[in-house]
Amino acid sequence: MSELAERLAAVRTGISDAATAAGRSPEELTTIVVTKFHPASLVRELFELGVRDVGENRHQEAQAKAAELAEPELRWHFVGQLQSKKARQVRAYASVIHSIDRTALVDVLRSEETSVDCFVQLNLTDDPGRGGVAPTELEPLVEHVLATPGLRLLGLMAVAPLDEPARPAFARMRELSERVQRLAPEAGALSMGMSHDYADAIAEGATHLRIGTAITGNRPDRG
Repeated sequence: MSELAERLAAVRTGISDAATAAGRSPEELTTIVVTKFHPASLVRELFELGVRDVGENRHQEAQAKAAELAEPELRWHFVGQLQSKKARQVRAYASVIHSIDRTALVDVLRSEETSVDCFVQLNLTDDPGRGGVAPTELEPLVEHVLATPGLRLLGLMAVAPLDEPARPAFARMRELSERVQRLAPEAGALSMGMSHDYADAIAEGATHLRIGTAITGNRPDRG
């Protein structure tokens, strides 16, 4: 078994154990393997190991990998900050966009022809420089997404703050999700939890985990 296969198996076991501890089924969870800075060959190996959901946070890199692999069963998740000028290009290959955080971006992603799944990204910190919409502005943005053709809202996404325990932040996400579901009952998904905190995320209701180094190993030297 390759090191990649061993790491993938270990994380899958960890996810299953965390789900069981939370009284949930592992089947409720989608694991997105974040492959930024890794070559397309690693994504191909992951695919051969049964992975179907991969995440990228840089458009140029994601676009090149998606073009090189061109595997219809592979779902590309864009999980990074998205510039409005790149949004329509990202839409062309991404199955899911996790970082909707402003009305201008929603407007650029509008389409009468095709639909793309998306999450509204929340900023759980007091730093406006971090990606995501402030909780106080959540409902207006959600309403704008719901009113825009070509976008299907799955739920909310966030990165846990670095300066506080993850579990309380994820609990806030769960509460904010309840607000969203008053507007869109079907939009109850929660994209939260990374390599170091996915167990806490699962305990608080995560449905989509974004896991990188715990599966892929350290990023290659980009020297």
